[in-house]
Order: sequence, then structure tokens, then C-alpha cells
Amino acid sequence: MLGSVRASYISAAVDPEISALVYDSRKVGRGDCFFAVKGTASDGHDFISSAVERGAAAVVCQTLPAECSADVCYVVTDDSNIAMAHMAAAFYDYPSRSLELVGVTGTNGKTTTATLLYDMFTAMGYKSGLISTVVYRIAGQTMPSTHTTPDAIRLNEMMRRMVDEGCSHCFMEVSSHSIVQHRIEGLDFTGGIFTNLTHDHLDYHKTFKEYVRAKKMFFDSLPKRAWALTNIDDRNGEVMVQNCAAHVSRLSLRSMADFRARIMEMHMDGMQLRIDDDEVWVGFLGRFNAYNLLSVYAAARLLGVERGQALTVLSAMRSVSGRFEPITARDNTVAIVDYAHTPDALENVLQTIDEIRRKESRLIVVCGCGGDRDRTKRPQMAAIAVKHASTAIFTSDNPRTEDPEAILADMIAGVEQGGGYLKIADRREAIKTAVMLASPGDMILVAGKGHEDYQIIGTEKHHFDDREQLREAFAAKGVM
Repeated sequence: MLGSVRASYISAAVDPEISALVYDSRKVGRGDCFFAVKGTASDGHDFISSAVERGAAAVVCQTLPAECSADVCYVVTDDSNIAMAHMAAAFYDYPSRSLELVGVTGTNGKTTTATLLYDMFTAMGYKSGLISTVVYRIAGQTMPSTHTTPDAIRLNEMMRRMVDEGCSHCFMEVSSHSIVQHRIEGLDFTGGIFTNLTHDHLDYHKTFKEYVRAKKMFFDSLPKRAWALTNIDDRNGEVMVQNCAAHVSRLSLRSMADFRARIMEMHMDGMQLRIDDDEVWVGFLGRFNAYNLLSVYAAARLLGVERGQALTVLSAMRSVSGRFEPITARDNTVAIVDYAHTPDALENVLQTIDEIRRKESRLIVVCGCGGDRDRTKRPQMAAIAVKHASTAIFTSDNPRTEDPEAILADMIAGVEQGGGYLKIADRREAIKTAVMLASPGDMILVAGKGHEDYQIIGTEKHHFDDREQLREAFAAKGVM
């Protein structure tokens, strides 16, 4: 049950029947198994006594508490996270083994790729599950997302529900955090997709080398019977599949590969792609979306979908919420809301806008950077915004516990003196200002939050939706 992790059992005479698996001591009930997990903010070992008082029948830990209850089964293990993942899989009767489970990892494109795969297979009549940054879905039922990749207990519980609901497929984002924290241990993946790797999460991984290693761990763990799909146009595409036991397929927009695509035309409402030897019109824009769509097509083919059917369904699909989502005012001002929150993602979105906007149209960019996150990308993002924009407006994203002014100072440090920008810490005011500055036919990009309908200030979430703010600002201007 514990997989590769070593464990020694204490109080062997106690053999309780477990009601539920829990790693939050506040949620422990009578008969539950409590996992003492060492986290970044707290250590579950400090709450073992509290869990026992609440009725825990078993405790999985890395170090025994000073006092042990005779009525509790204690399991001492090398790593509570790994033990929790394998025990969760066993507790829910290994649900991933009954699913075609596809994991999508990389810096950008995970949400779009996973969601479009879910949409494609749903459109083809399959019951499927989706685990993404935006939302969790089980056979059409929707639940709010709490993490890009939830904890091992929640993962297996949701997959058990998927199997019980008759789902045949599950498409999930696999974050670098979830890989190194062993949340996906014990899952049986049918396939894995690598999108790209750029600057992100160095607040957690510390170095880019460690970030690469985290992503590669996913492909290293794929079994021989699985497949791996990698983007070889990314410089780490081949690195991901070195020593990978799974069957490897490659995709590219630039060179020979198992799956190829090329942008033939691009307009405001979509683009014409050549995928392998067929041309297809899609309601998406940008080179980054060409990669996403090629990944979806290739994964579908690897899952046994006939080529013509995959292309037909692909042509009917539309963009994911908060990903290059347009809002057009009556005066033909076009605002784009996008989740771009890394330097590479912002560059990609801005390059796409440059390709489709008229020469006489100005571009106003509203962007910020998250607090309590990687500081090194802040000046890079500011420099990219100023390079492409007629006017850049730097504002708050999710400041969390950082001073918004300090975050803005980090951003402005990346802009050469005299760069065209405004600094407006209040995001609502920044968006209103962008709309007021825009003339008919101009374009506005509001980047960083995308689908999010909240803003985290301090430790509290406040309702905030960039799309709502844009519509309100356009209405106040009399053009909505």
C-alpha cells in the first residue's frame, strides 16, 4: 500500500477500520487516519495530539510523538506525502487504473490544453473528468478549483467519483509543486504532455535547474505502457523525455516531428492552421495557441481518435475562459483578458496582438505581478510590457502580504528611464484609466489574472473580475 516508501508499524495490536483519510487536523473525525505532513508553512507533526483528541484511529508520521495513545495505530514512514499518496490510491481502490488519465505539465498552456481535451472528448460523447487551475469537472458536474493539482487524497477521491459516474477519461494539469510534493504518486497515467518551460515559480524551486528537474520527474515516472508527448521547439523538450520509459512522440511548428502544424493565416476571429497535411480553421489566435491545439490534436490521436474526427471537433472549439478572451466595445475598442503572468506568456500574447492590430491602433497594457511570489520576473515583465505598448499601466495583481508599492518598484526597475508607463496600484482604477485613454479602434490588454474572479489582499480574497471591471468601465464611458 505504501509503494516505494519504507514504513515501520507501531502498536501492531491495533488494527482499526479507517473511515477517511485526512491531513488537516481540524477536519479529523472518529475513525480517521491522520497524515502528519511537513509543509512550507506548518508541520503536521505539531498537531498529532489534536488529531488523536478528535478521534483519529491511525496516524502516519515521520517522527513519533513523545506520547502515544494505546488506542491509536501509528505508522512511521520516511515520507508522509508519499505514504499519503499511495494509501489514498489504495483507499479509493486505485481509480486511475480505470481511467485514460492524461497529465499536462509545463509553464504555459496547461489549462488550455487540458480543458480543450476535456471539451473534445465530451463533444465526442465520452464522459470525462477535468482537473485544472480554473475548475474541476466530473461528467459535466462543476466544482470550484482550489489548486492547479490538488492533494493526493482529493485527487483519488475525485477520480473515484469519475469512475463511479462512468467516466472513461480524465485530463489534469500537473504542476511542478505537485510533482515534488508527491501528490501524483500512485496514479496510473496513460500519457503525459509537455507544453514548454519558461521562467516561473523560482520563489519555490529557487533555481531554473530545479524547476526543470521537477518537471522531468513526471516523465521519468511514466510507465513503459504509457505515451509521452513533447514540444521539441522548446529547448527543454528533449530533456523532458531523456530516459523516459514511455513511448515518446514529438510535436513541432518549426521542424520535422511526429505531429506538425503551421499557421497559414491569422485574423481577429481566428486562424487557419495546417496540421500534418490538412488545413483547419480554428477560433483561436496566436502561435502559443497553435502549440496548444497541436498538443490537443496529437494527444487525441495517441488516445485512438480518428484523424478527421479530431480535426472536425477542433474546428468547432472556442477559447478557454480568461485565455485571450476578447471584450469589444461599440466604438470598436477591443480589450483582451489573459492569464499571462510569466514573461514568456506576456511576450507571446503581445506578439499575437501586434500581428492582428491595425497600424493606427494603439495598444494599452495593464499588468502587475503577484505578491509573495518570484520577484525576479517582475522587472522582466515590465520591460516586455513597455516594449510592446503605446502606454503600459503597472498595477496590483494579487499582492497578498506584500506592499503593492514595493511590487511596483520591482517592476519599474526593469524599465529604462523615460519608458512609457503609468503606475496605478489600485487595479480597478488602472483598468478604468486604460478604458478612458483608449480611442475608438484601440486595443487593451489586461494581463495576469484571466479567469480569476478574486483578488488576494493580505490573506483575504475579495471579489474582483477583470472582465466585469472592463464592462463597467466601457459602460461608464457610454460605449458598452
